[in-house]
Amino acid sequence: METSVSQGSPAPDPAAVVDEFLRLVMIPDPQSASRFTAPDIRIRFTGNRPMKAPGDTSAFNAKRYAWVKKKIERTETVAGGTPEETVVYSLGTLYGAWPDGTAFEGNRYVDRYVVRHGLIVQMDVWNDSAEWLLVRAGLAVL
Repeated sequence: METSVSQGSPAPDPAAVVDEFLRLVMIPDPQSASRFTAPDIRIRFTGNRPMKAPGDTSAFNAKRYAWVKKKIERTETVAGGTPEETVVYSLGTLYGAWPDGTAFEGNRYVDRYVVRHGLIVQMDVWNDSAEWLLVRAGLAVL
């Protein structure tokens, strides 16, 4: 997939940019995923954690999970977007294993991306992991 736009060529489909970015991040291959992000990307990860690059999210996930993947249920492009700026949502569930090896699945997530001229400039991530960790620690009930 081409990530830069040359004179006269259309910008890449924003949903395809997000899907390919997520495919690479889940390998995890944050370096390749960075081809789809602007140098000054603004990432706000779960718990309102600011991050500056896809590698930051991979490093955080490596501490929280033994491994984790996304089961993407749908990618939605918000109506009214333009090649200059479009909002894209990725929705689905997480599956994987906690650090102790206990498997999990069905952990809901929502990611919101702002794609500008074919590059992700903003990424906001929400999921149920914190709630699930509270339950595992006996501090909450489902």
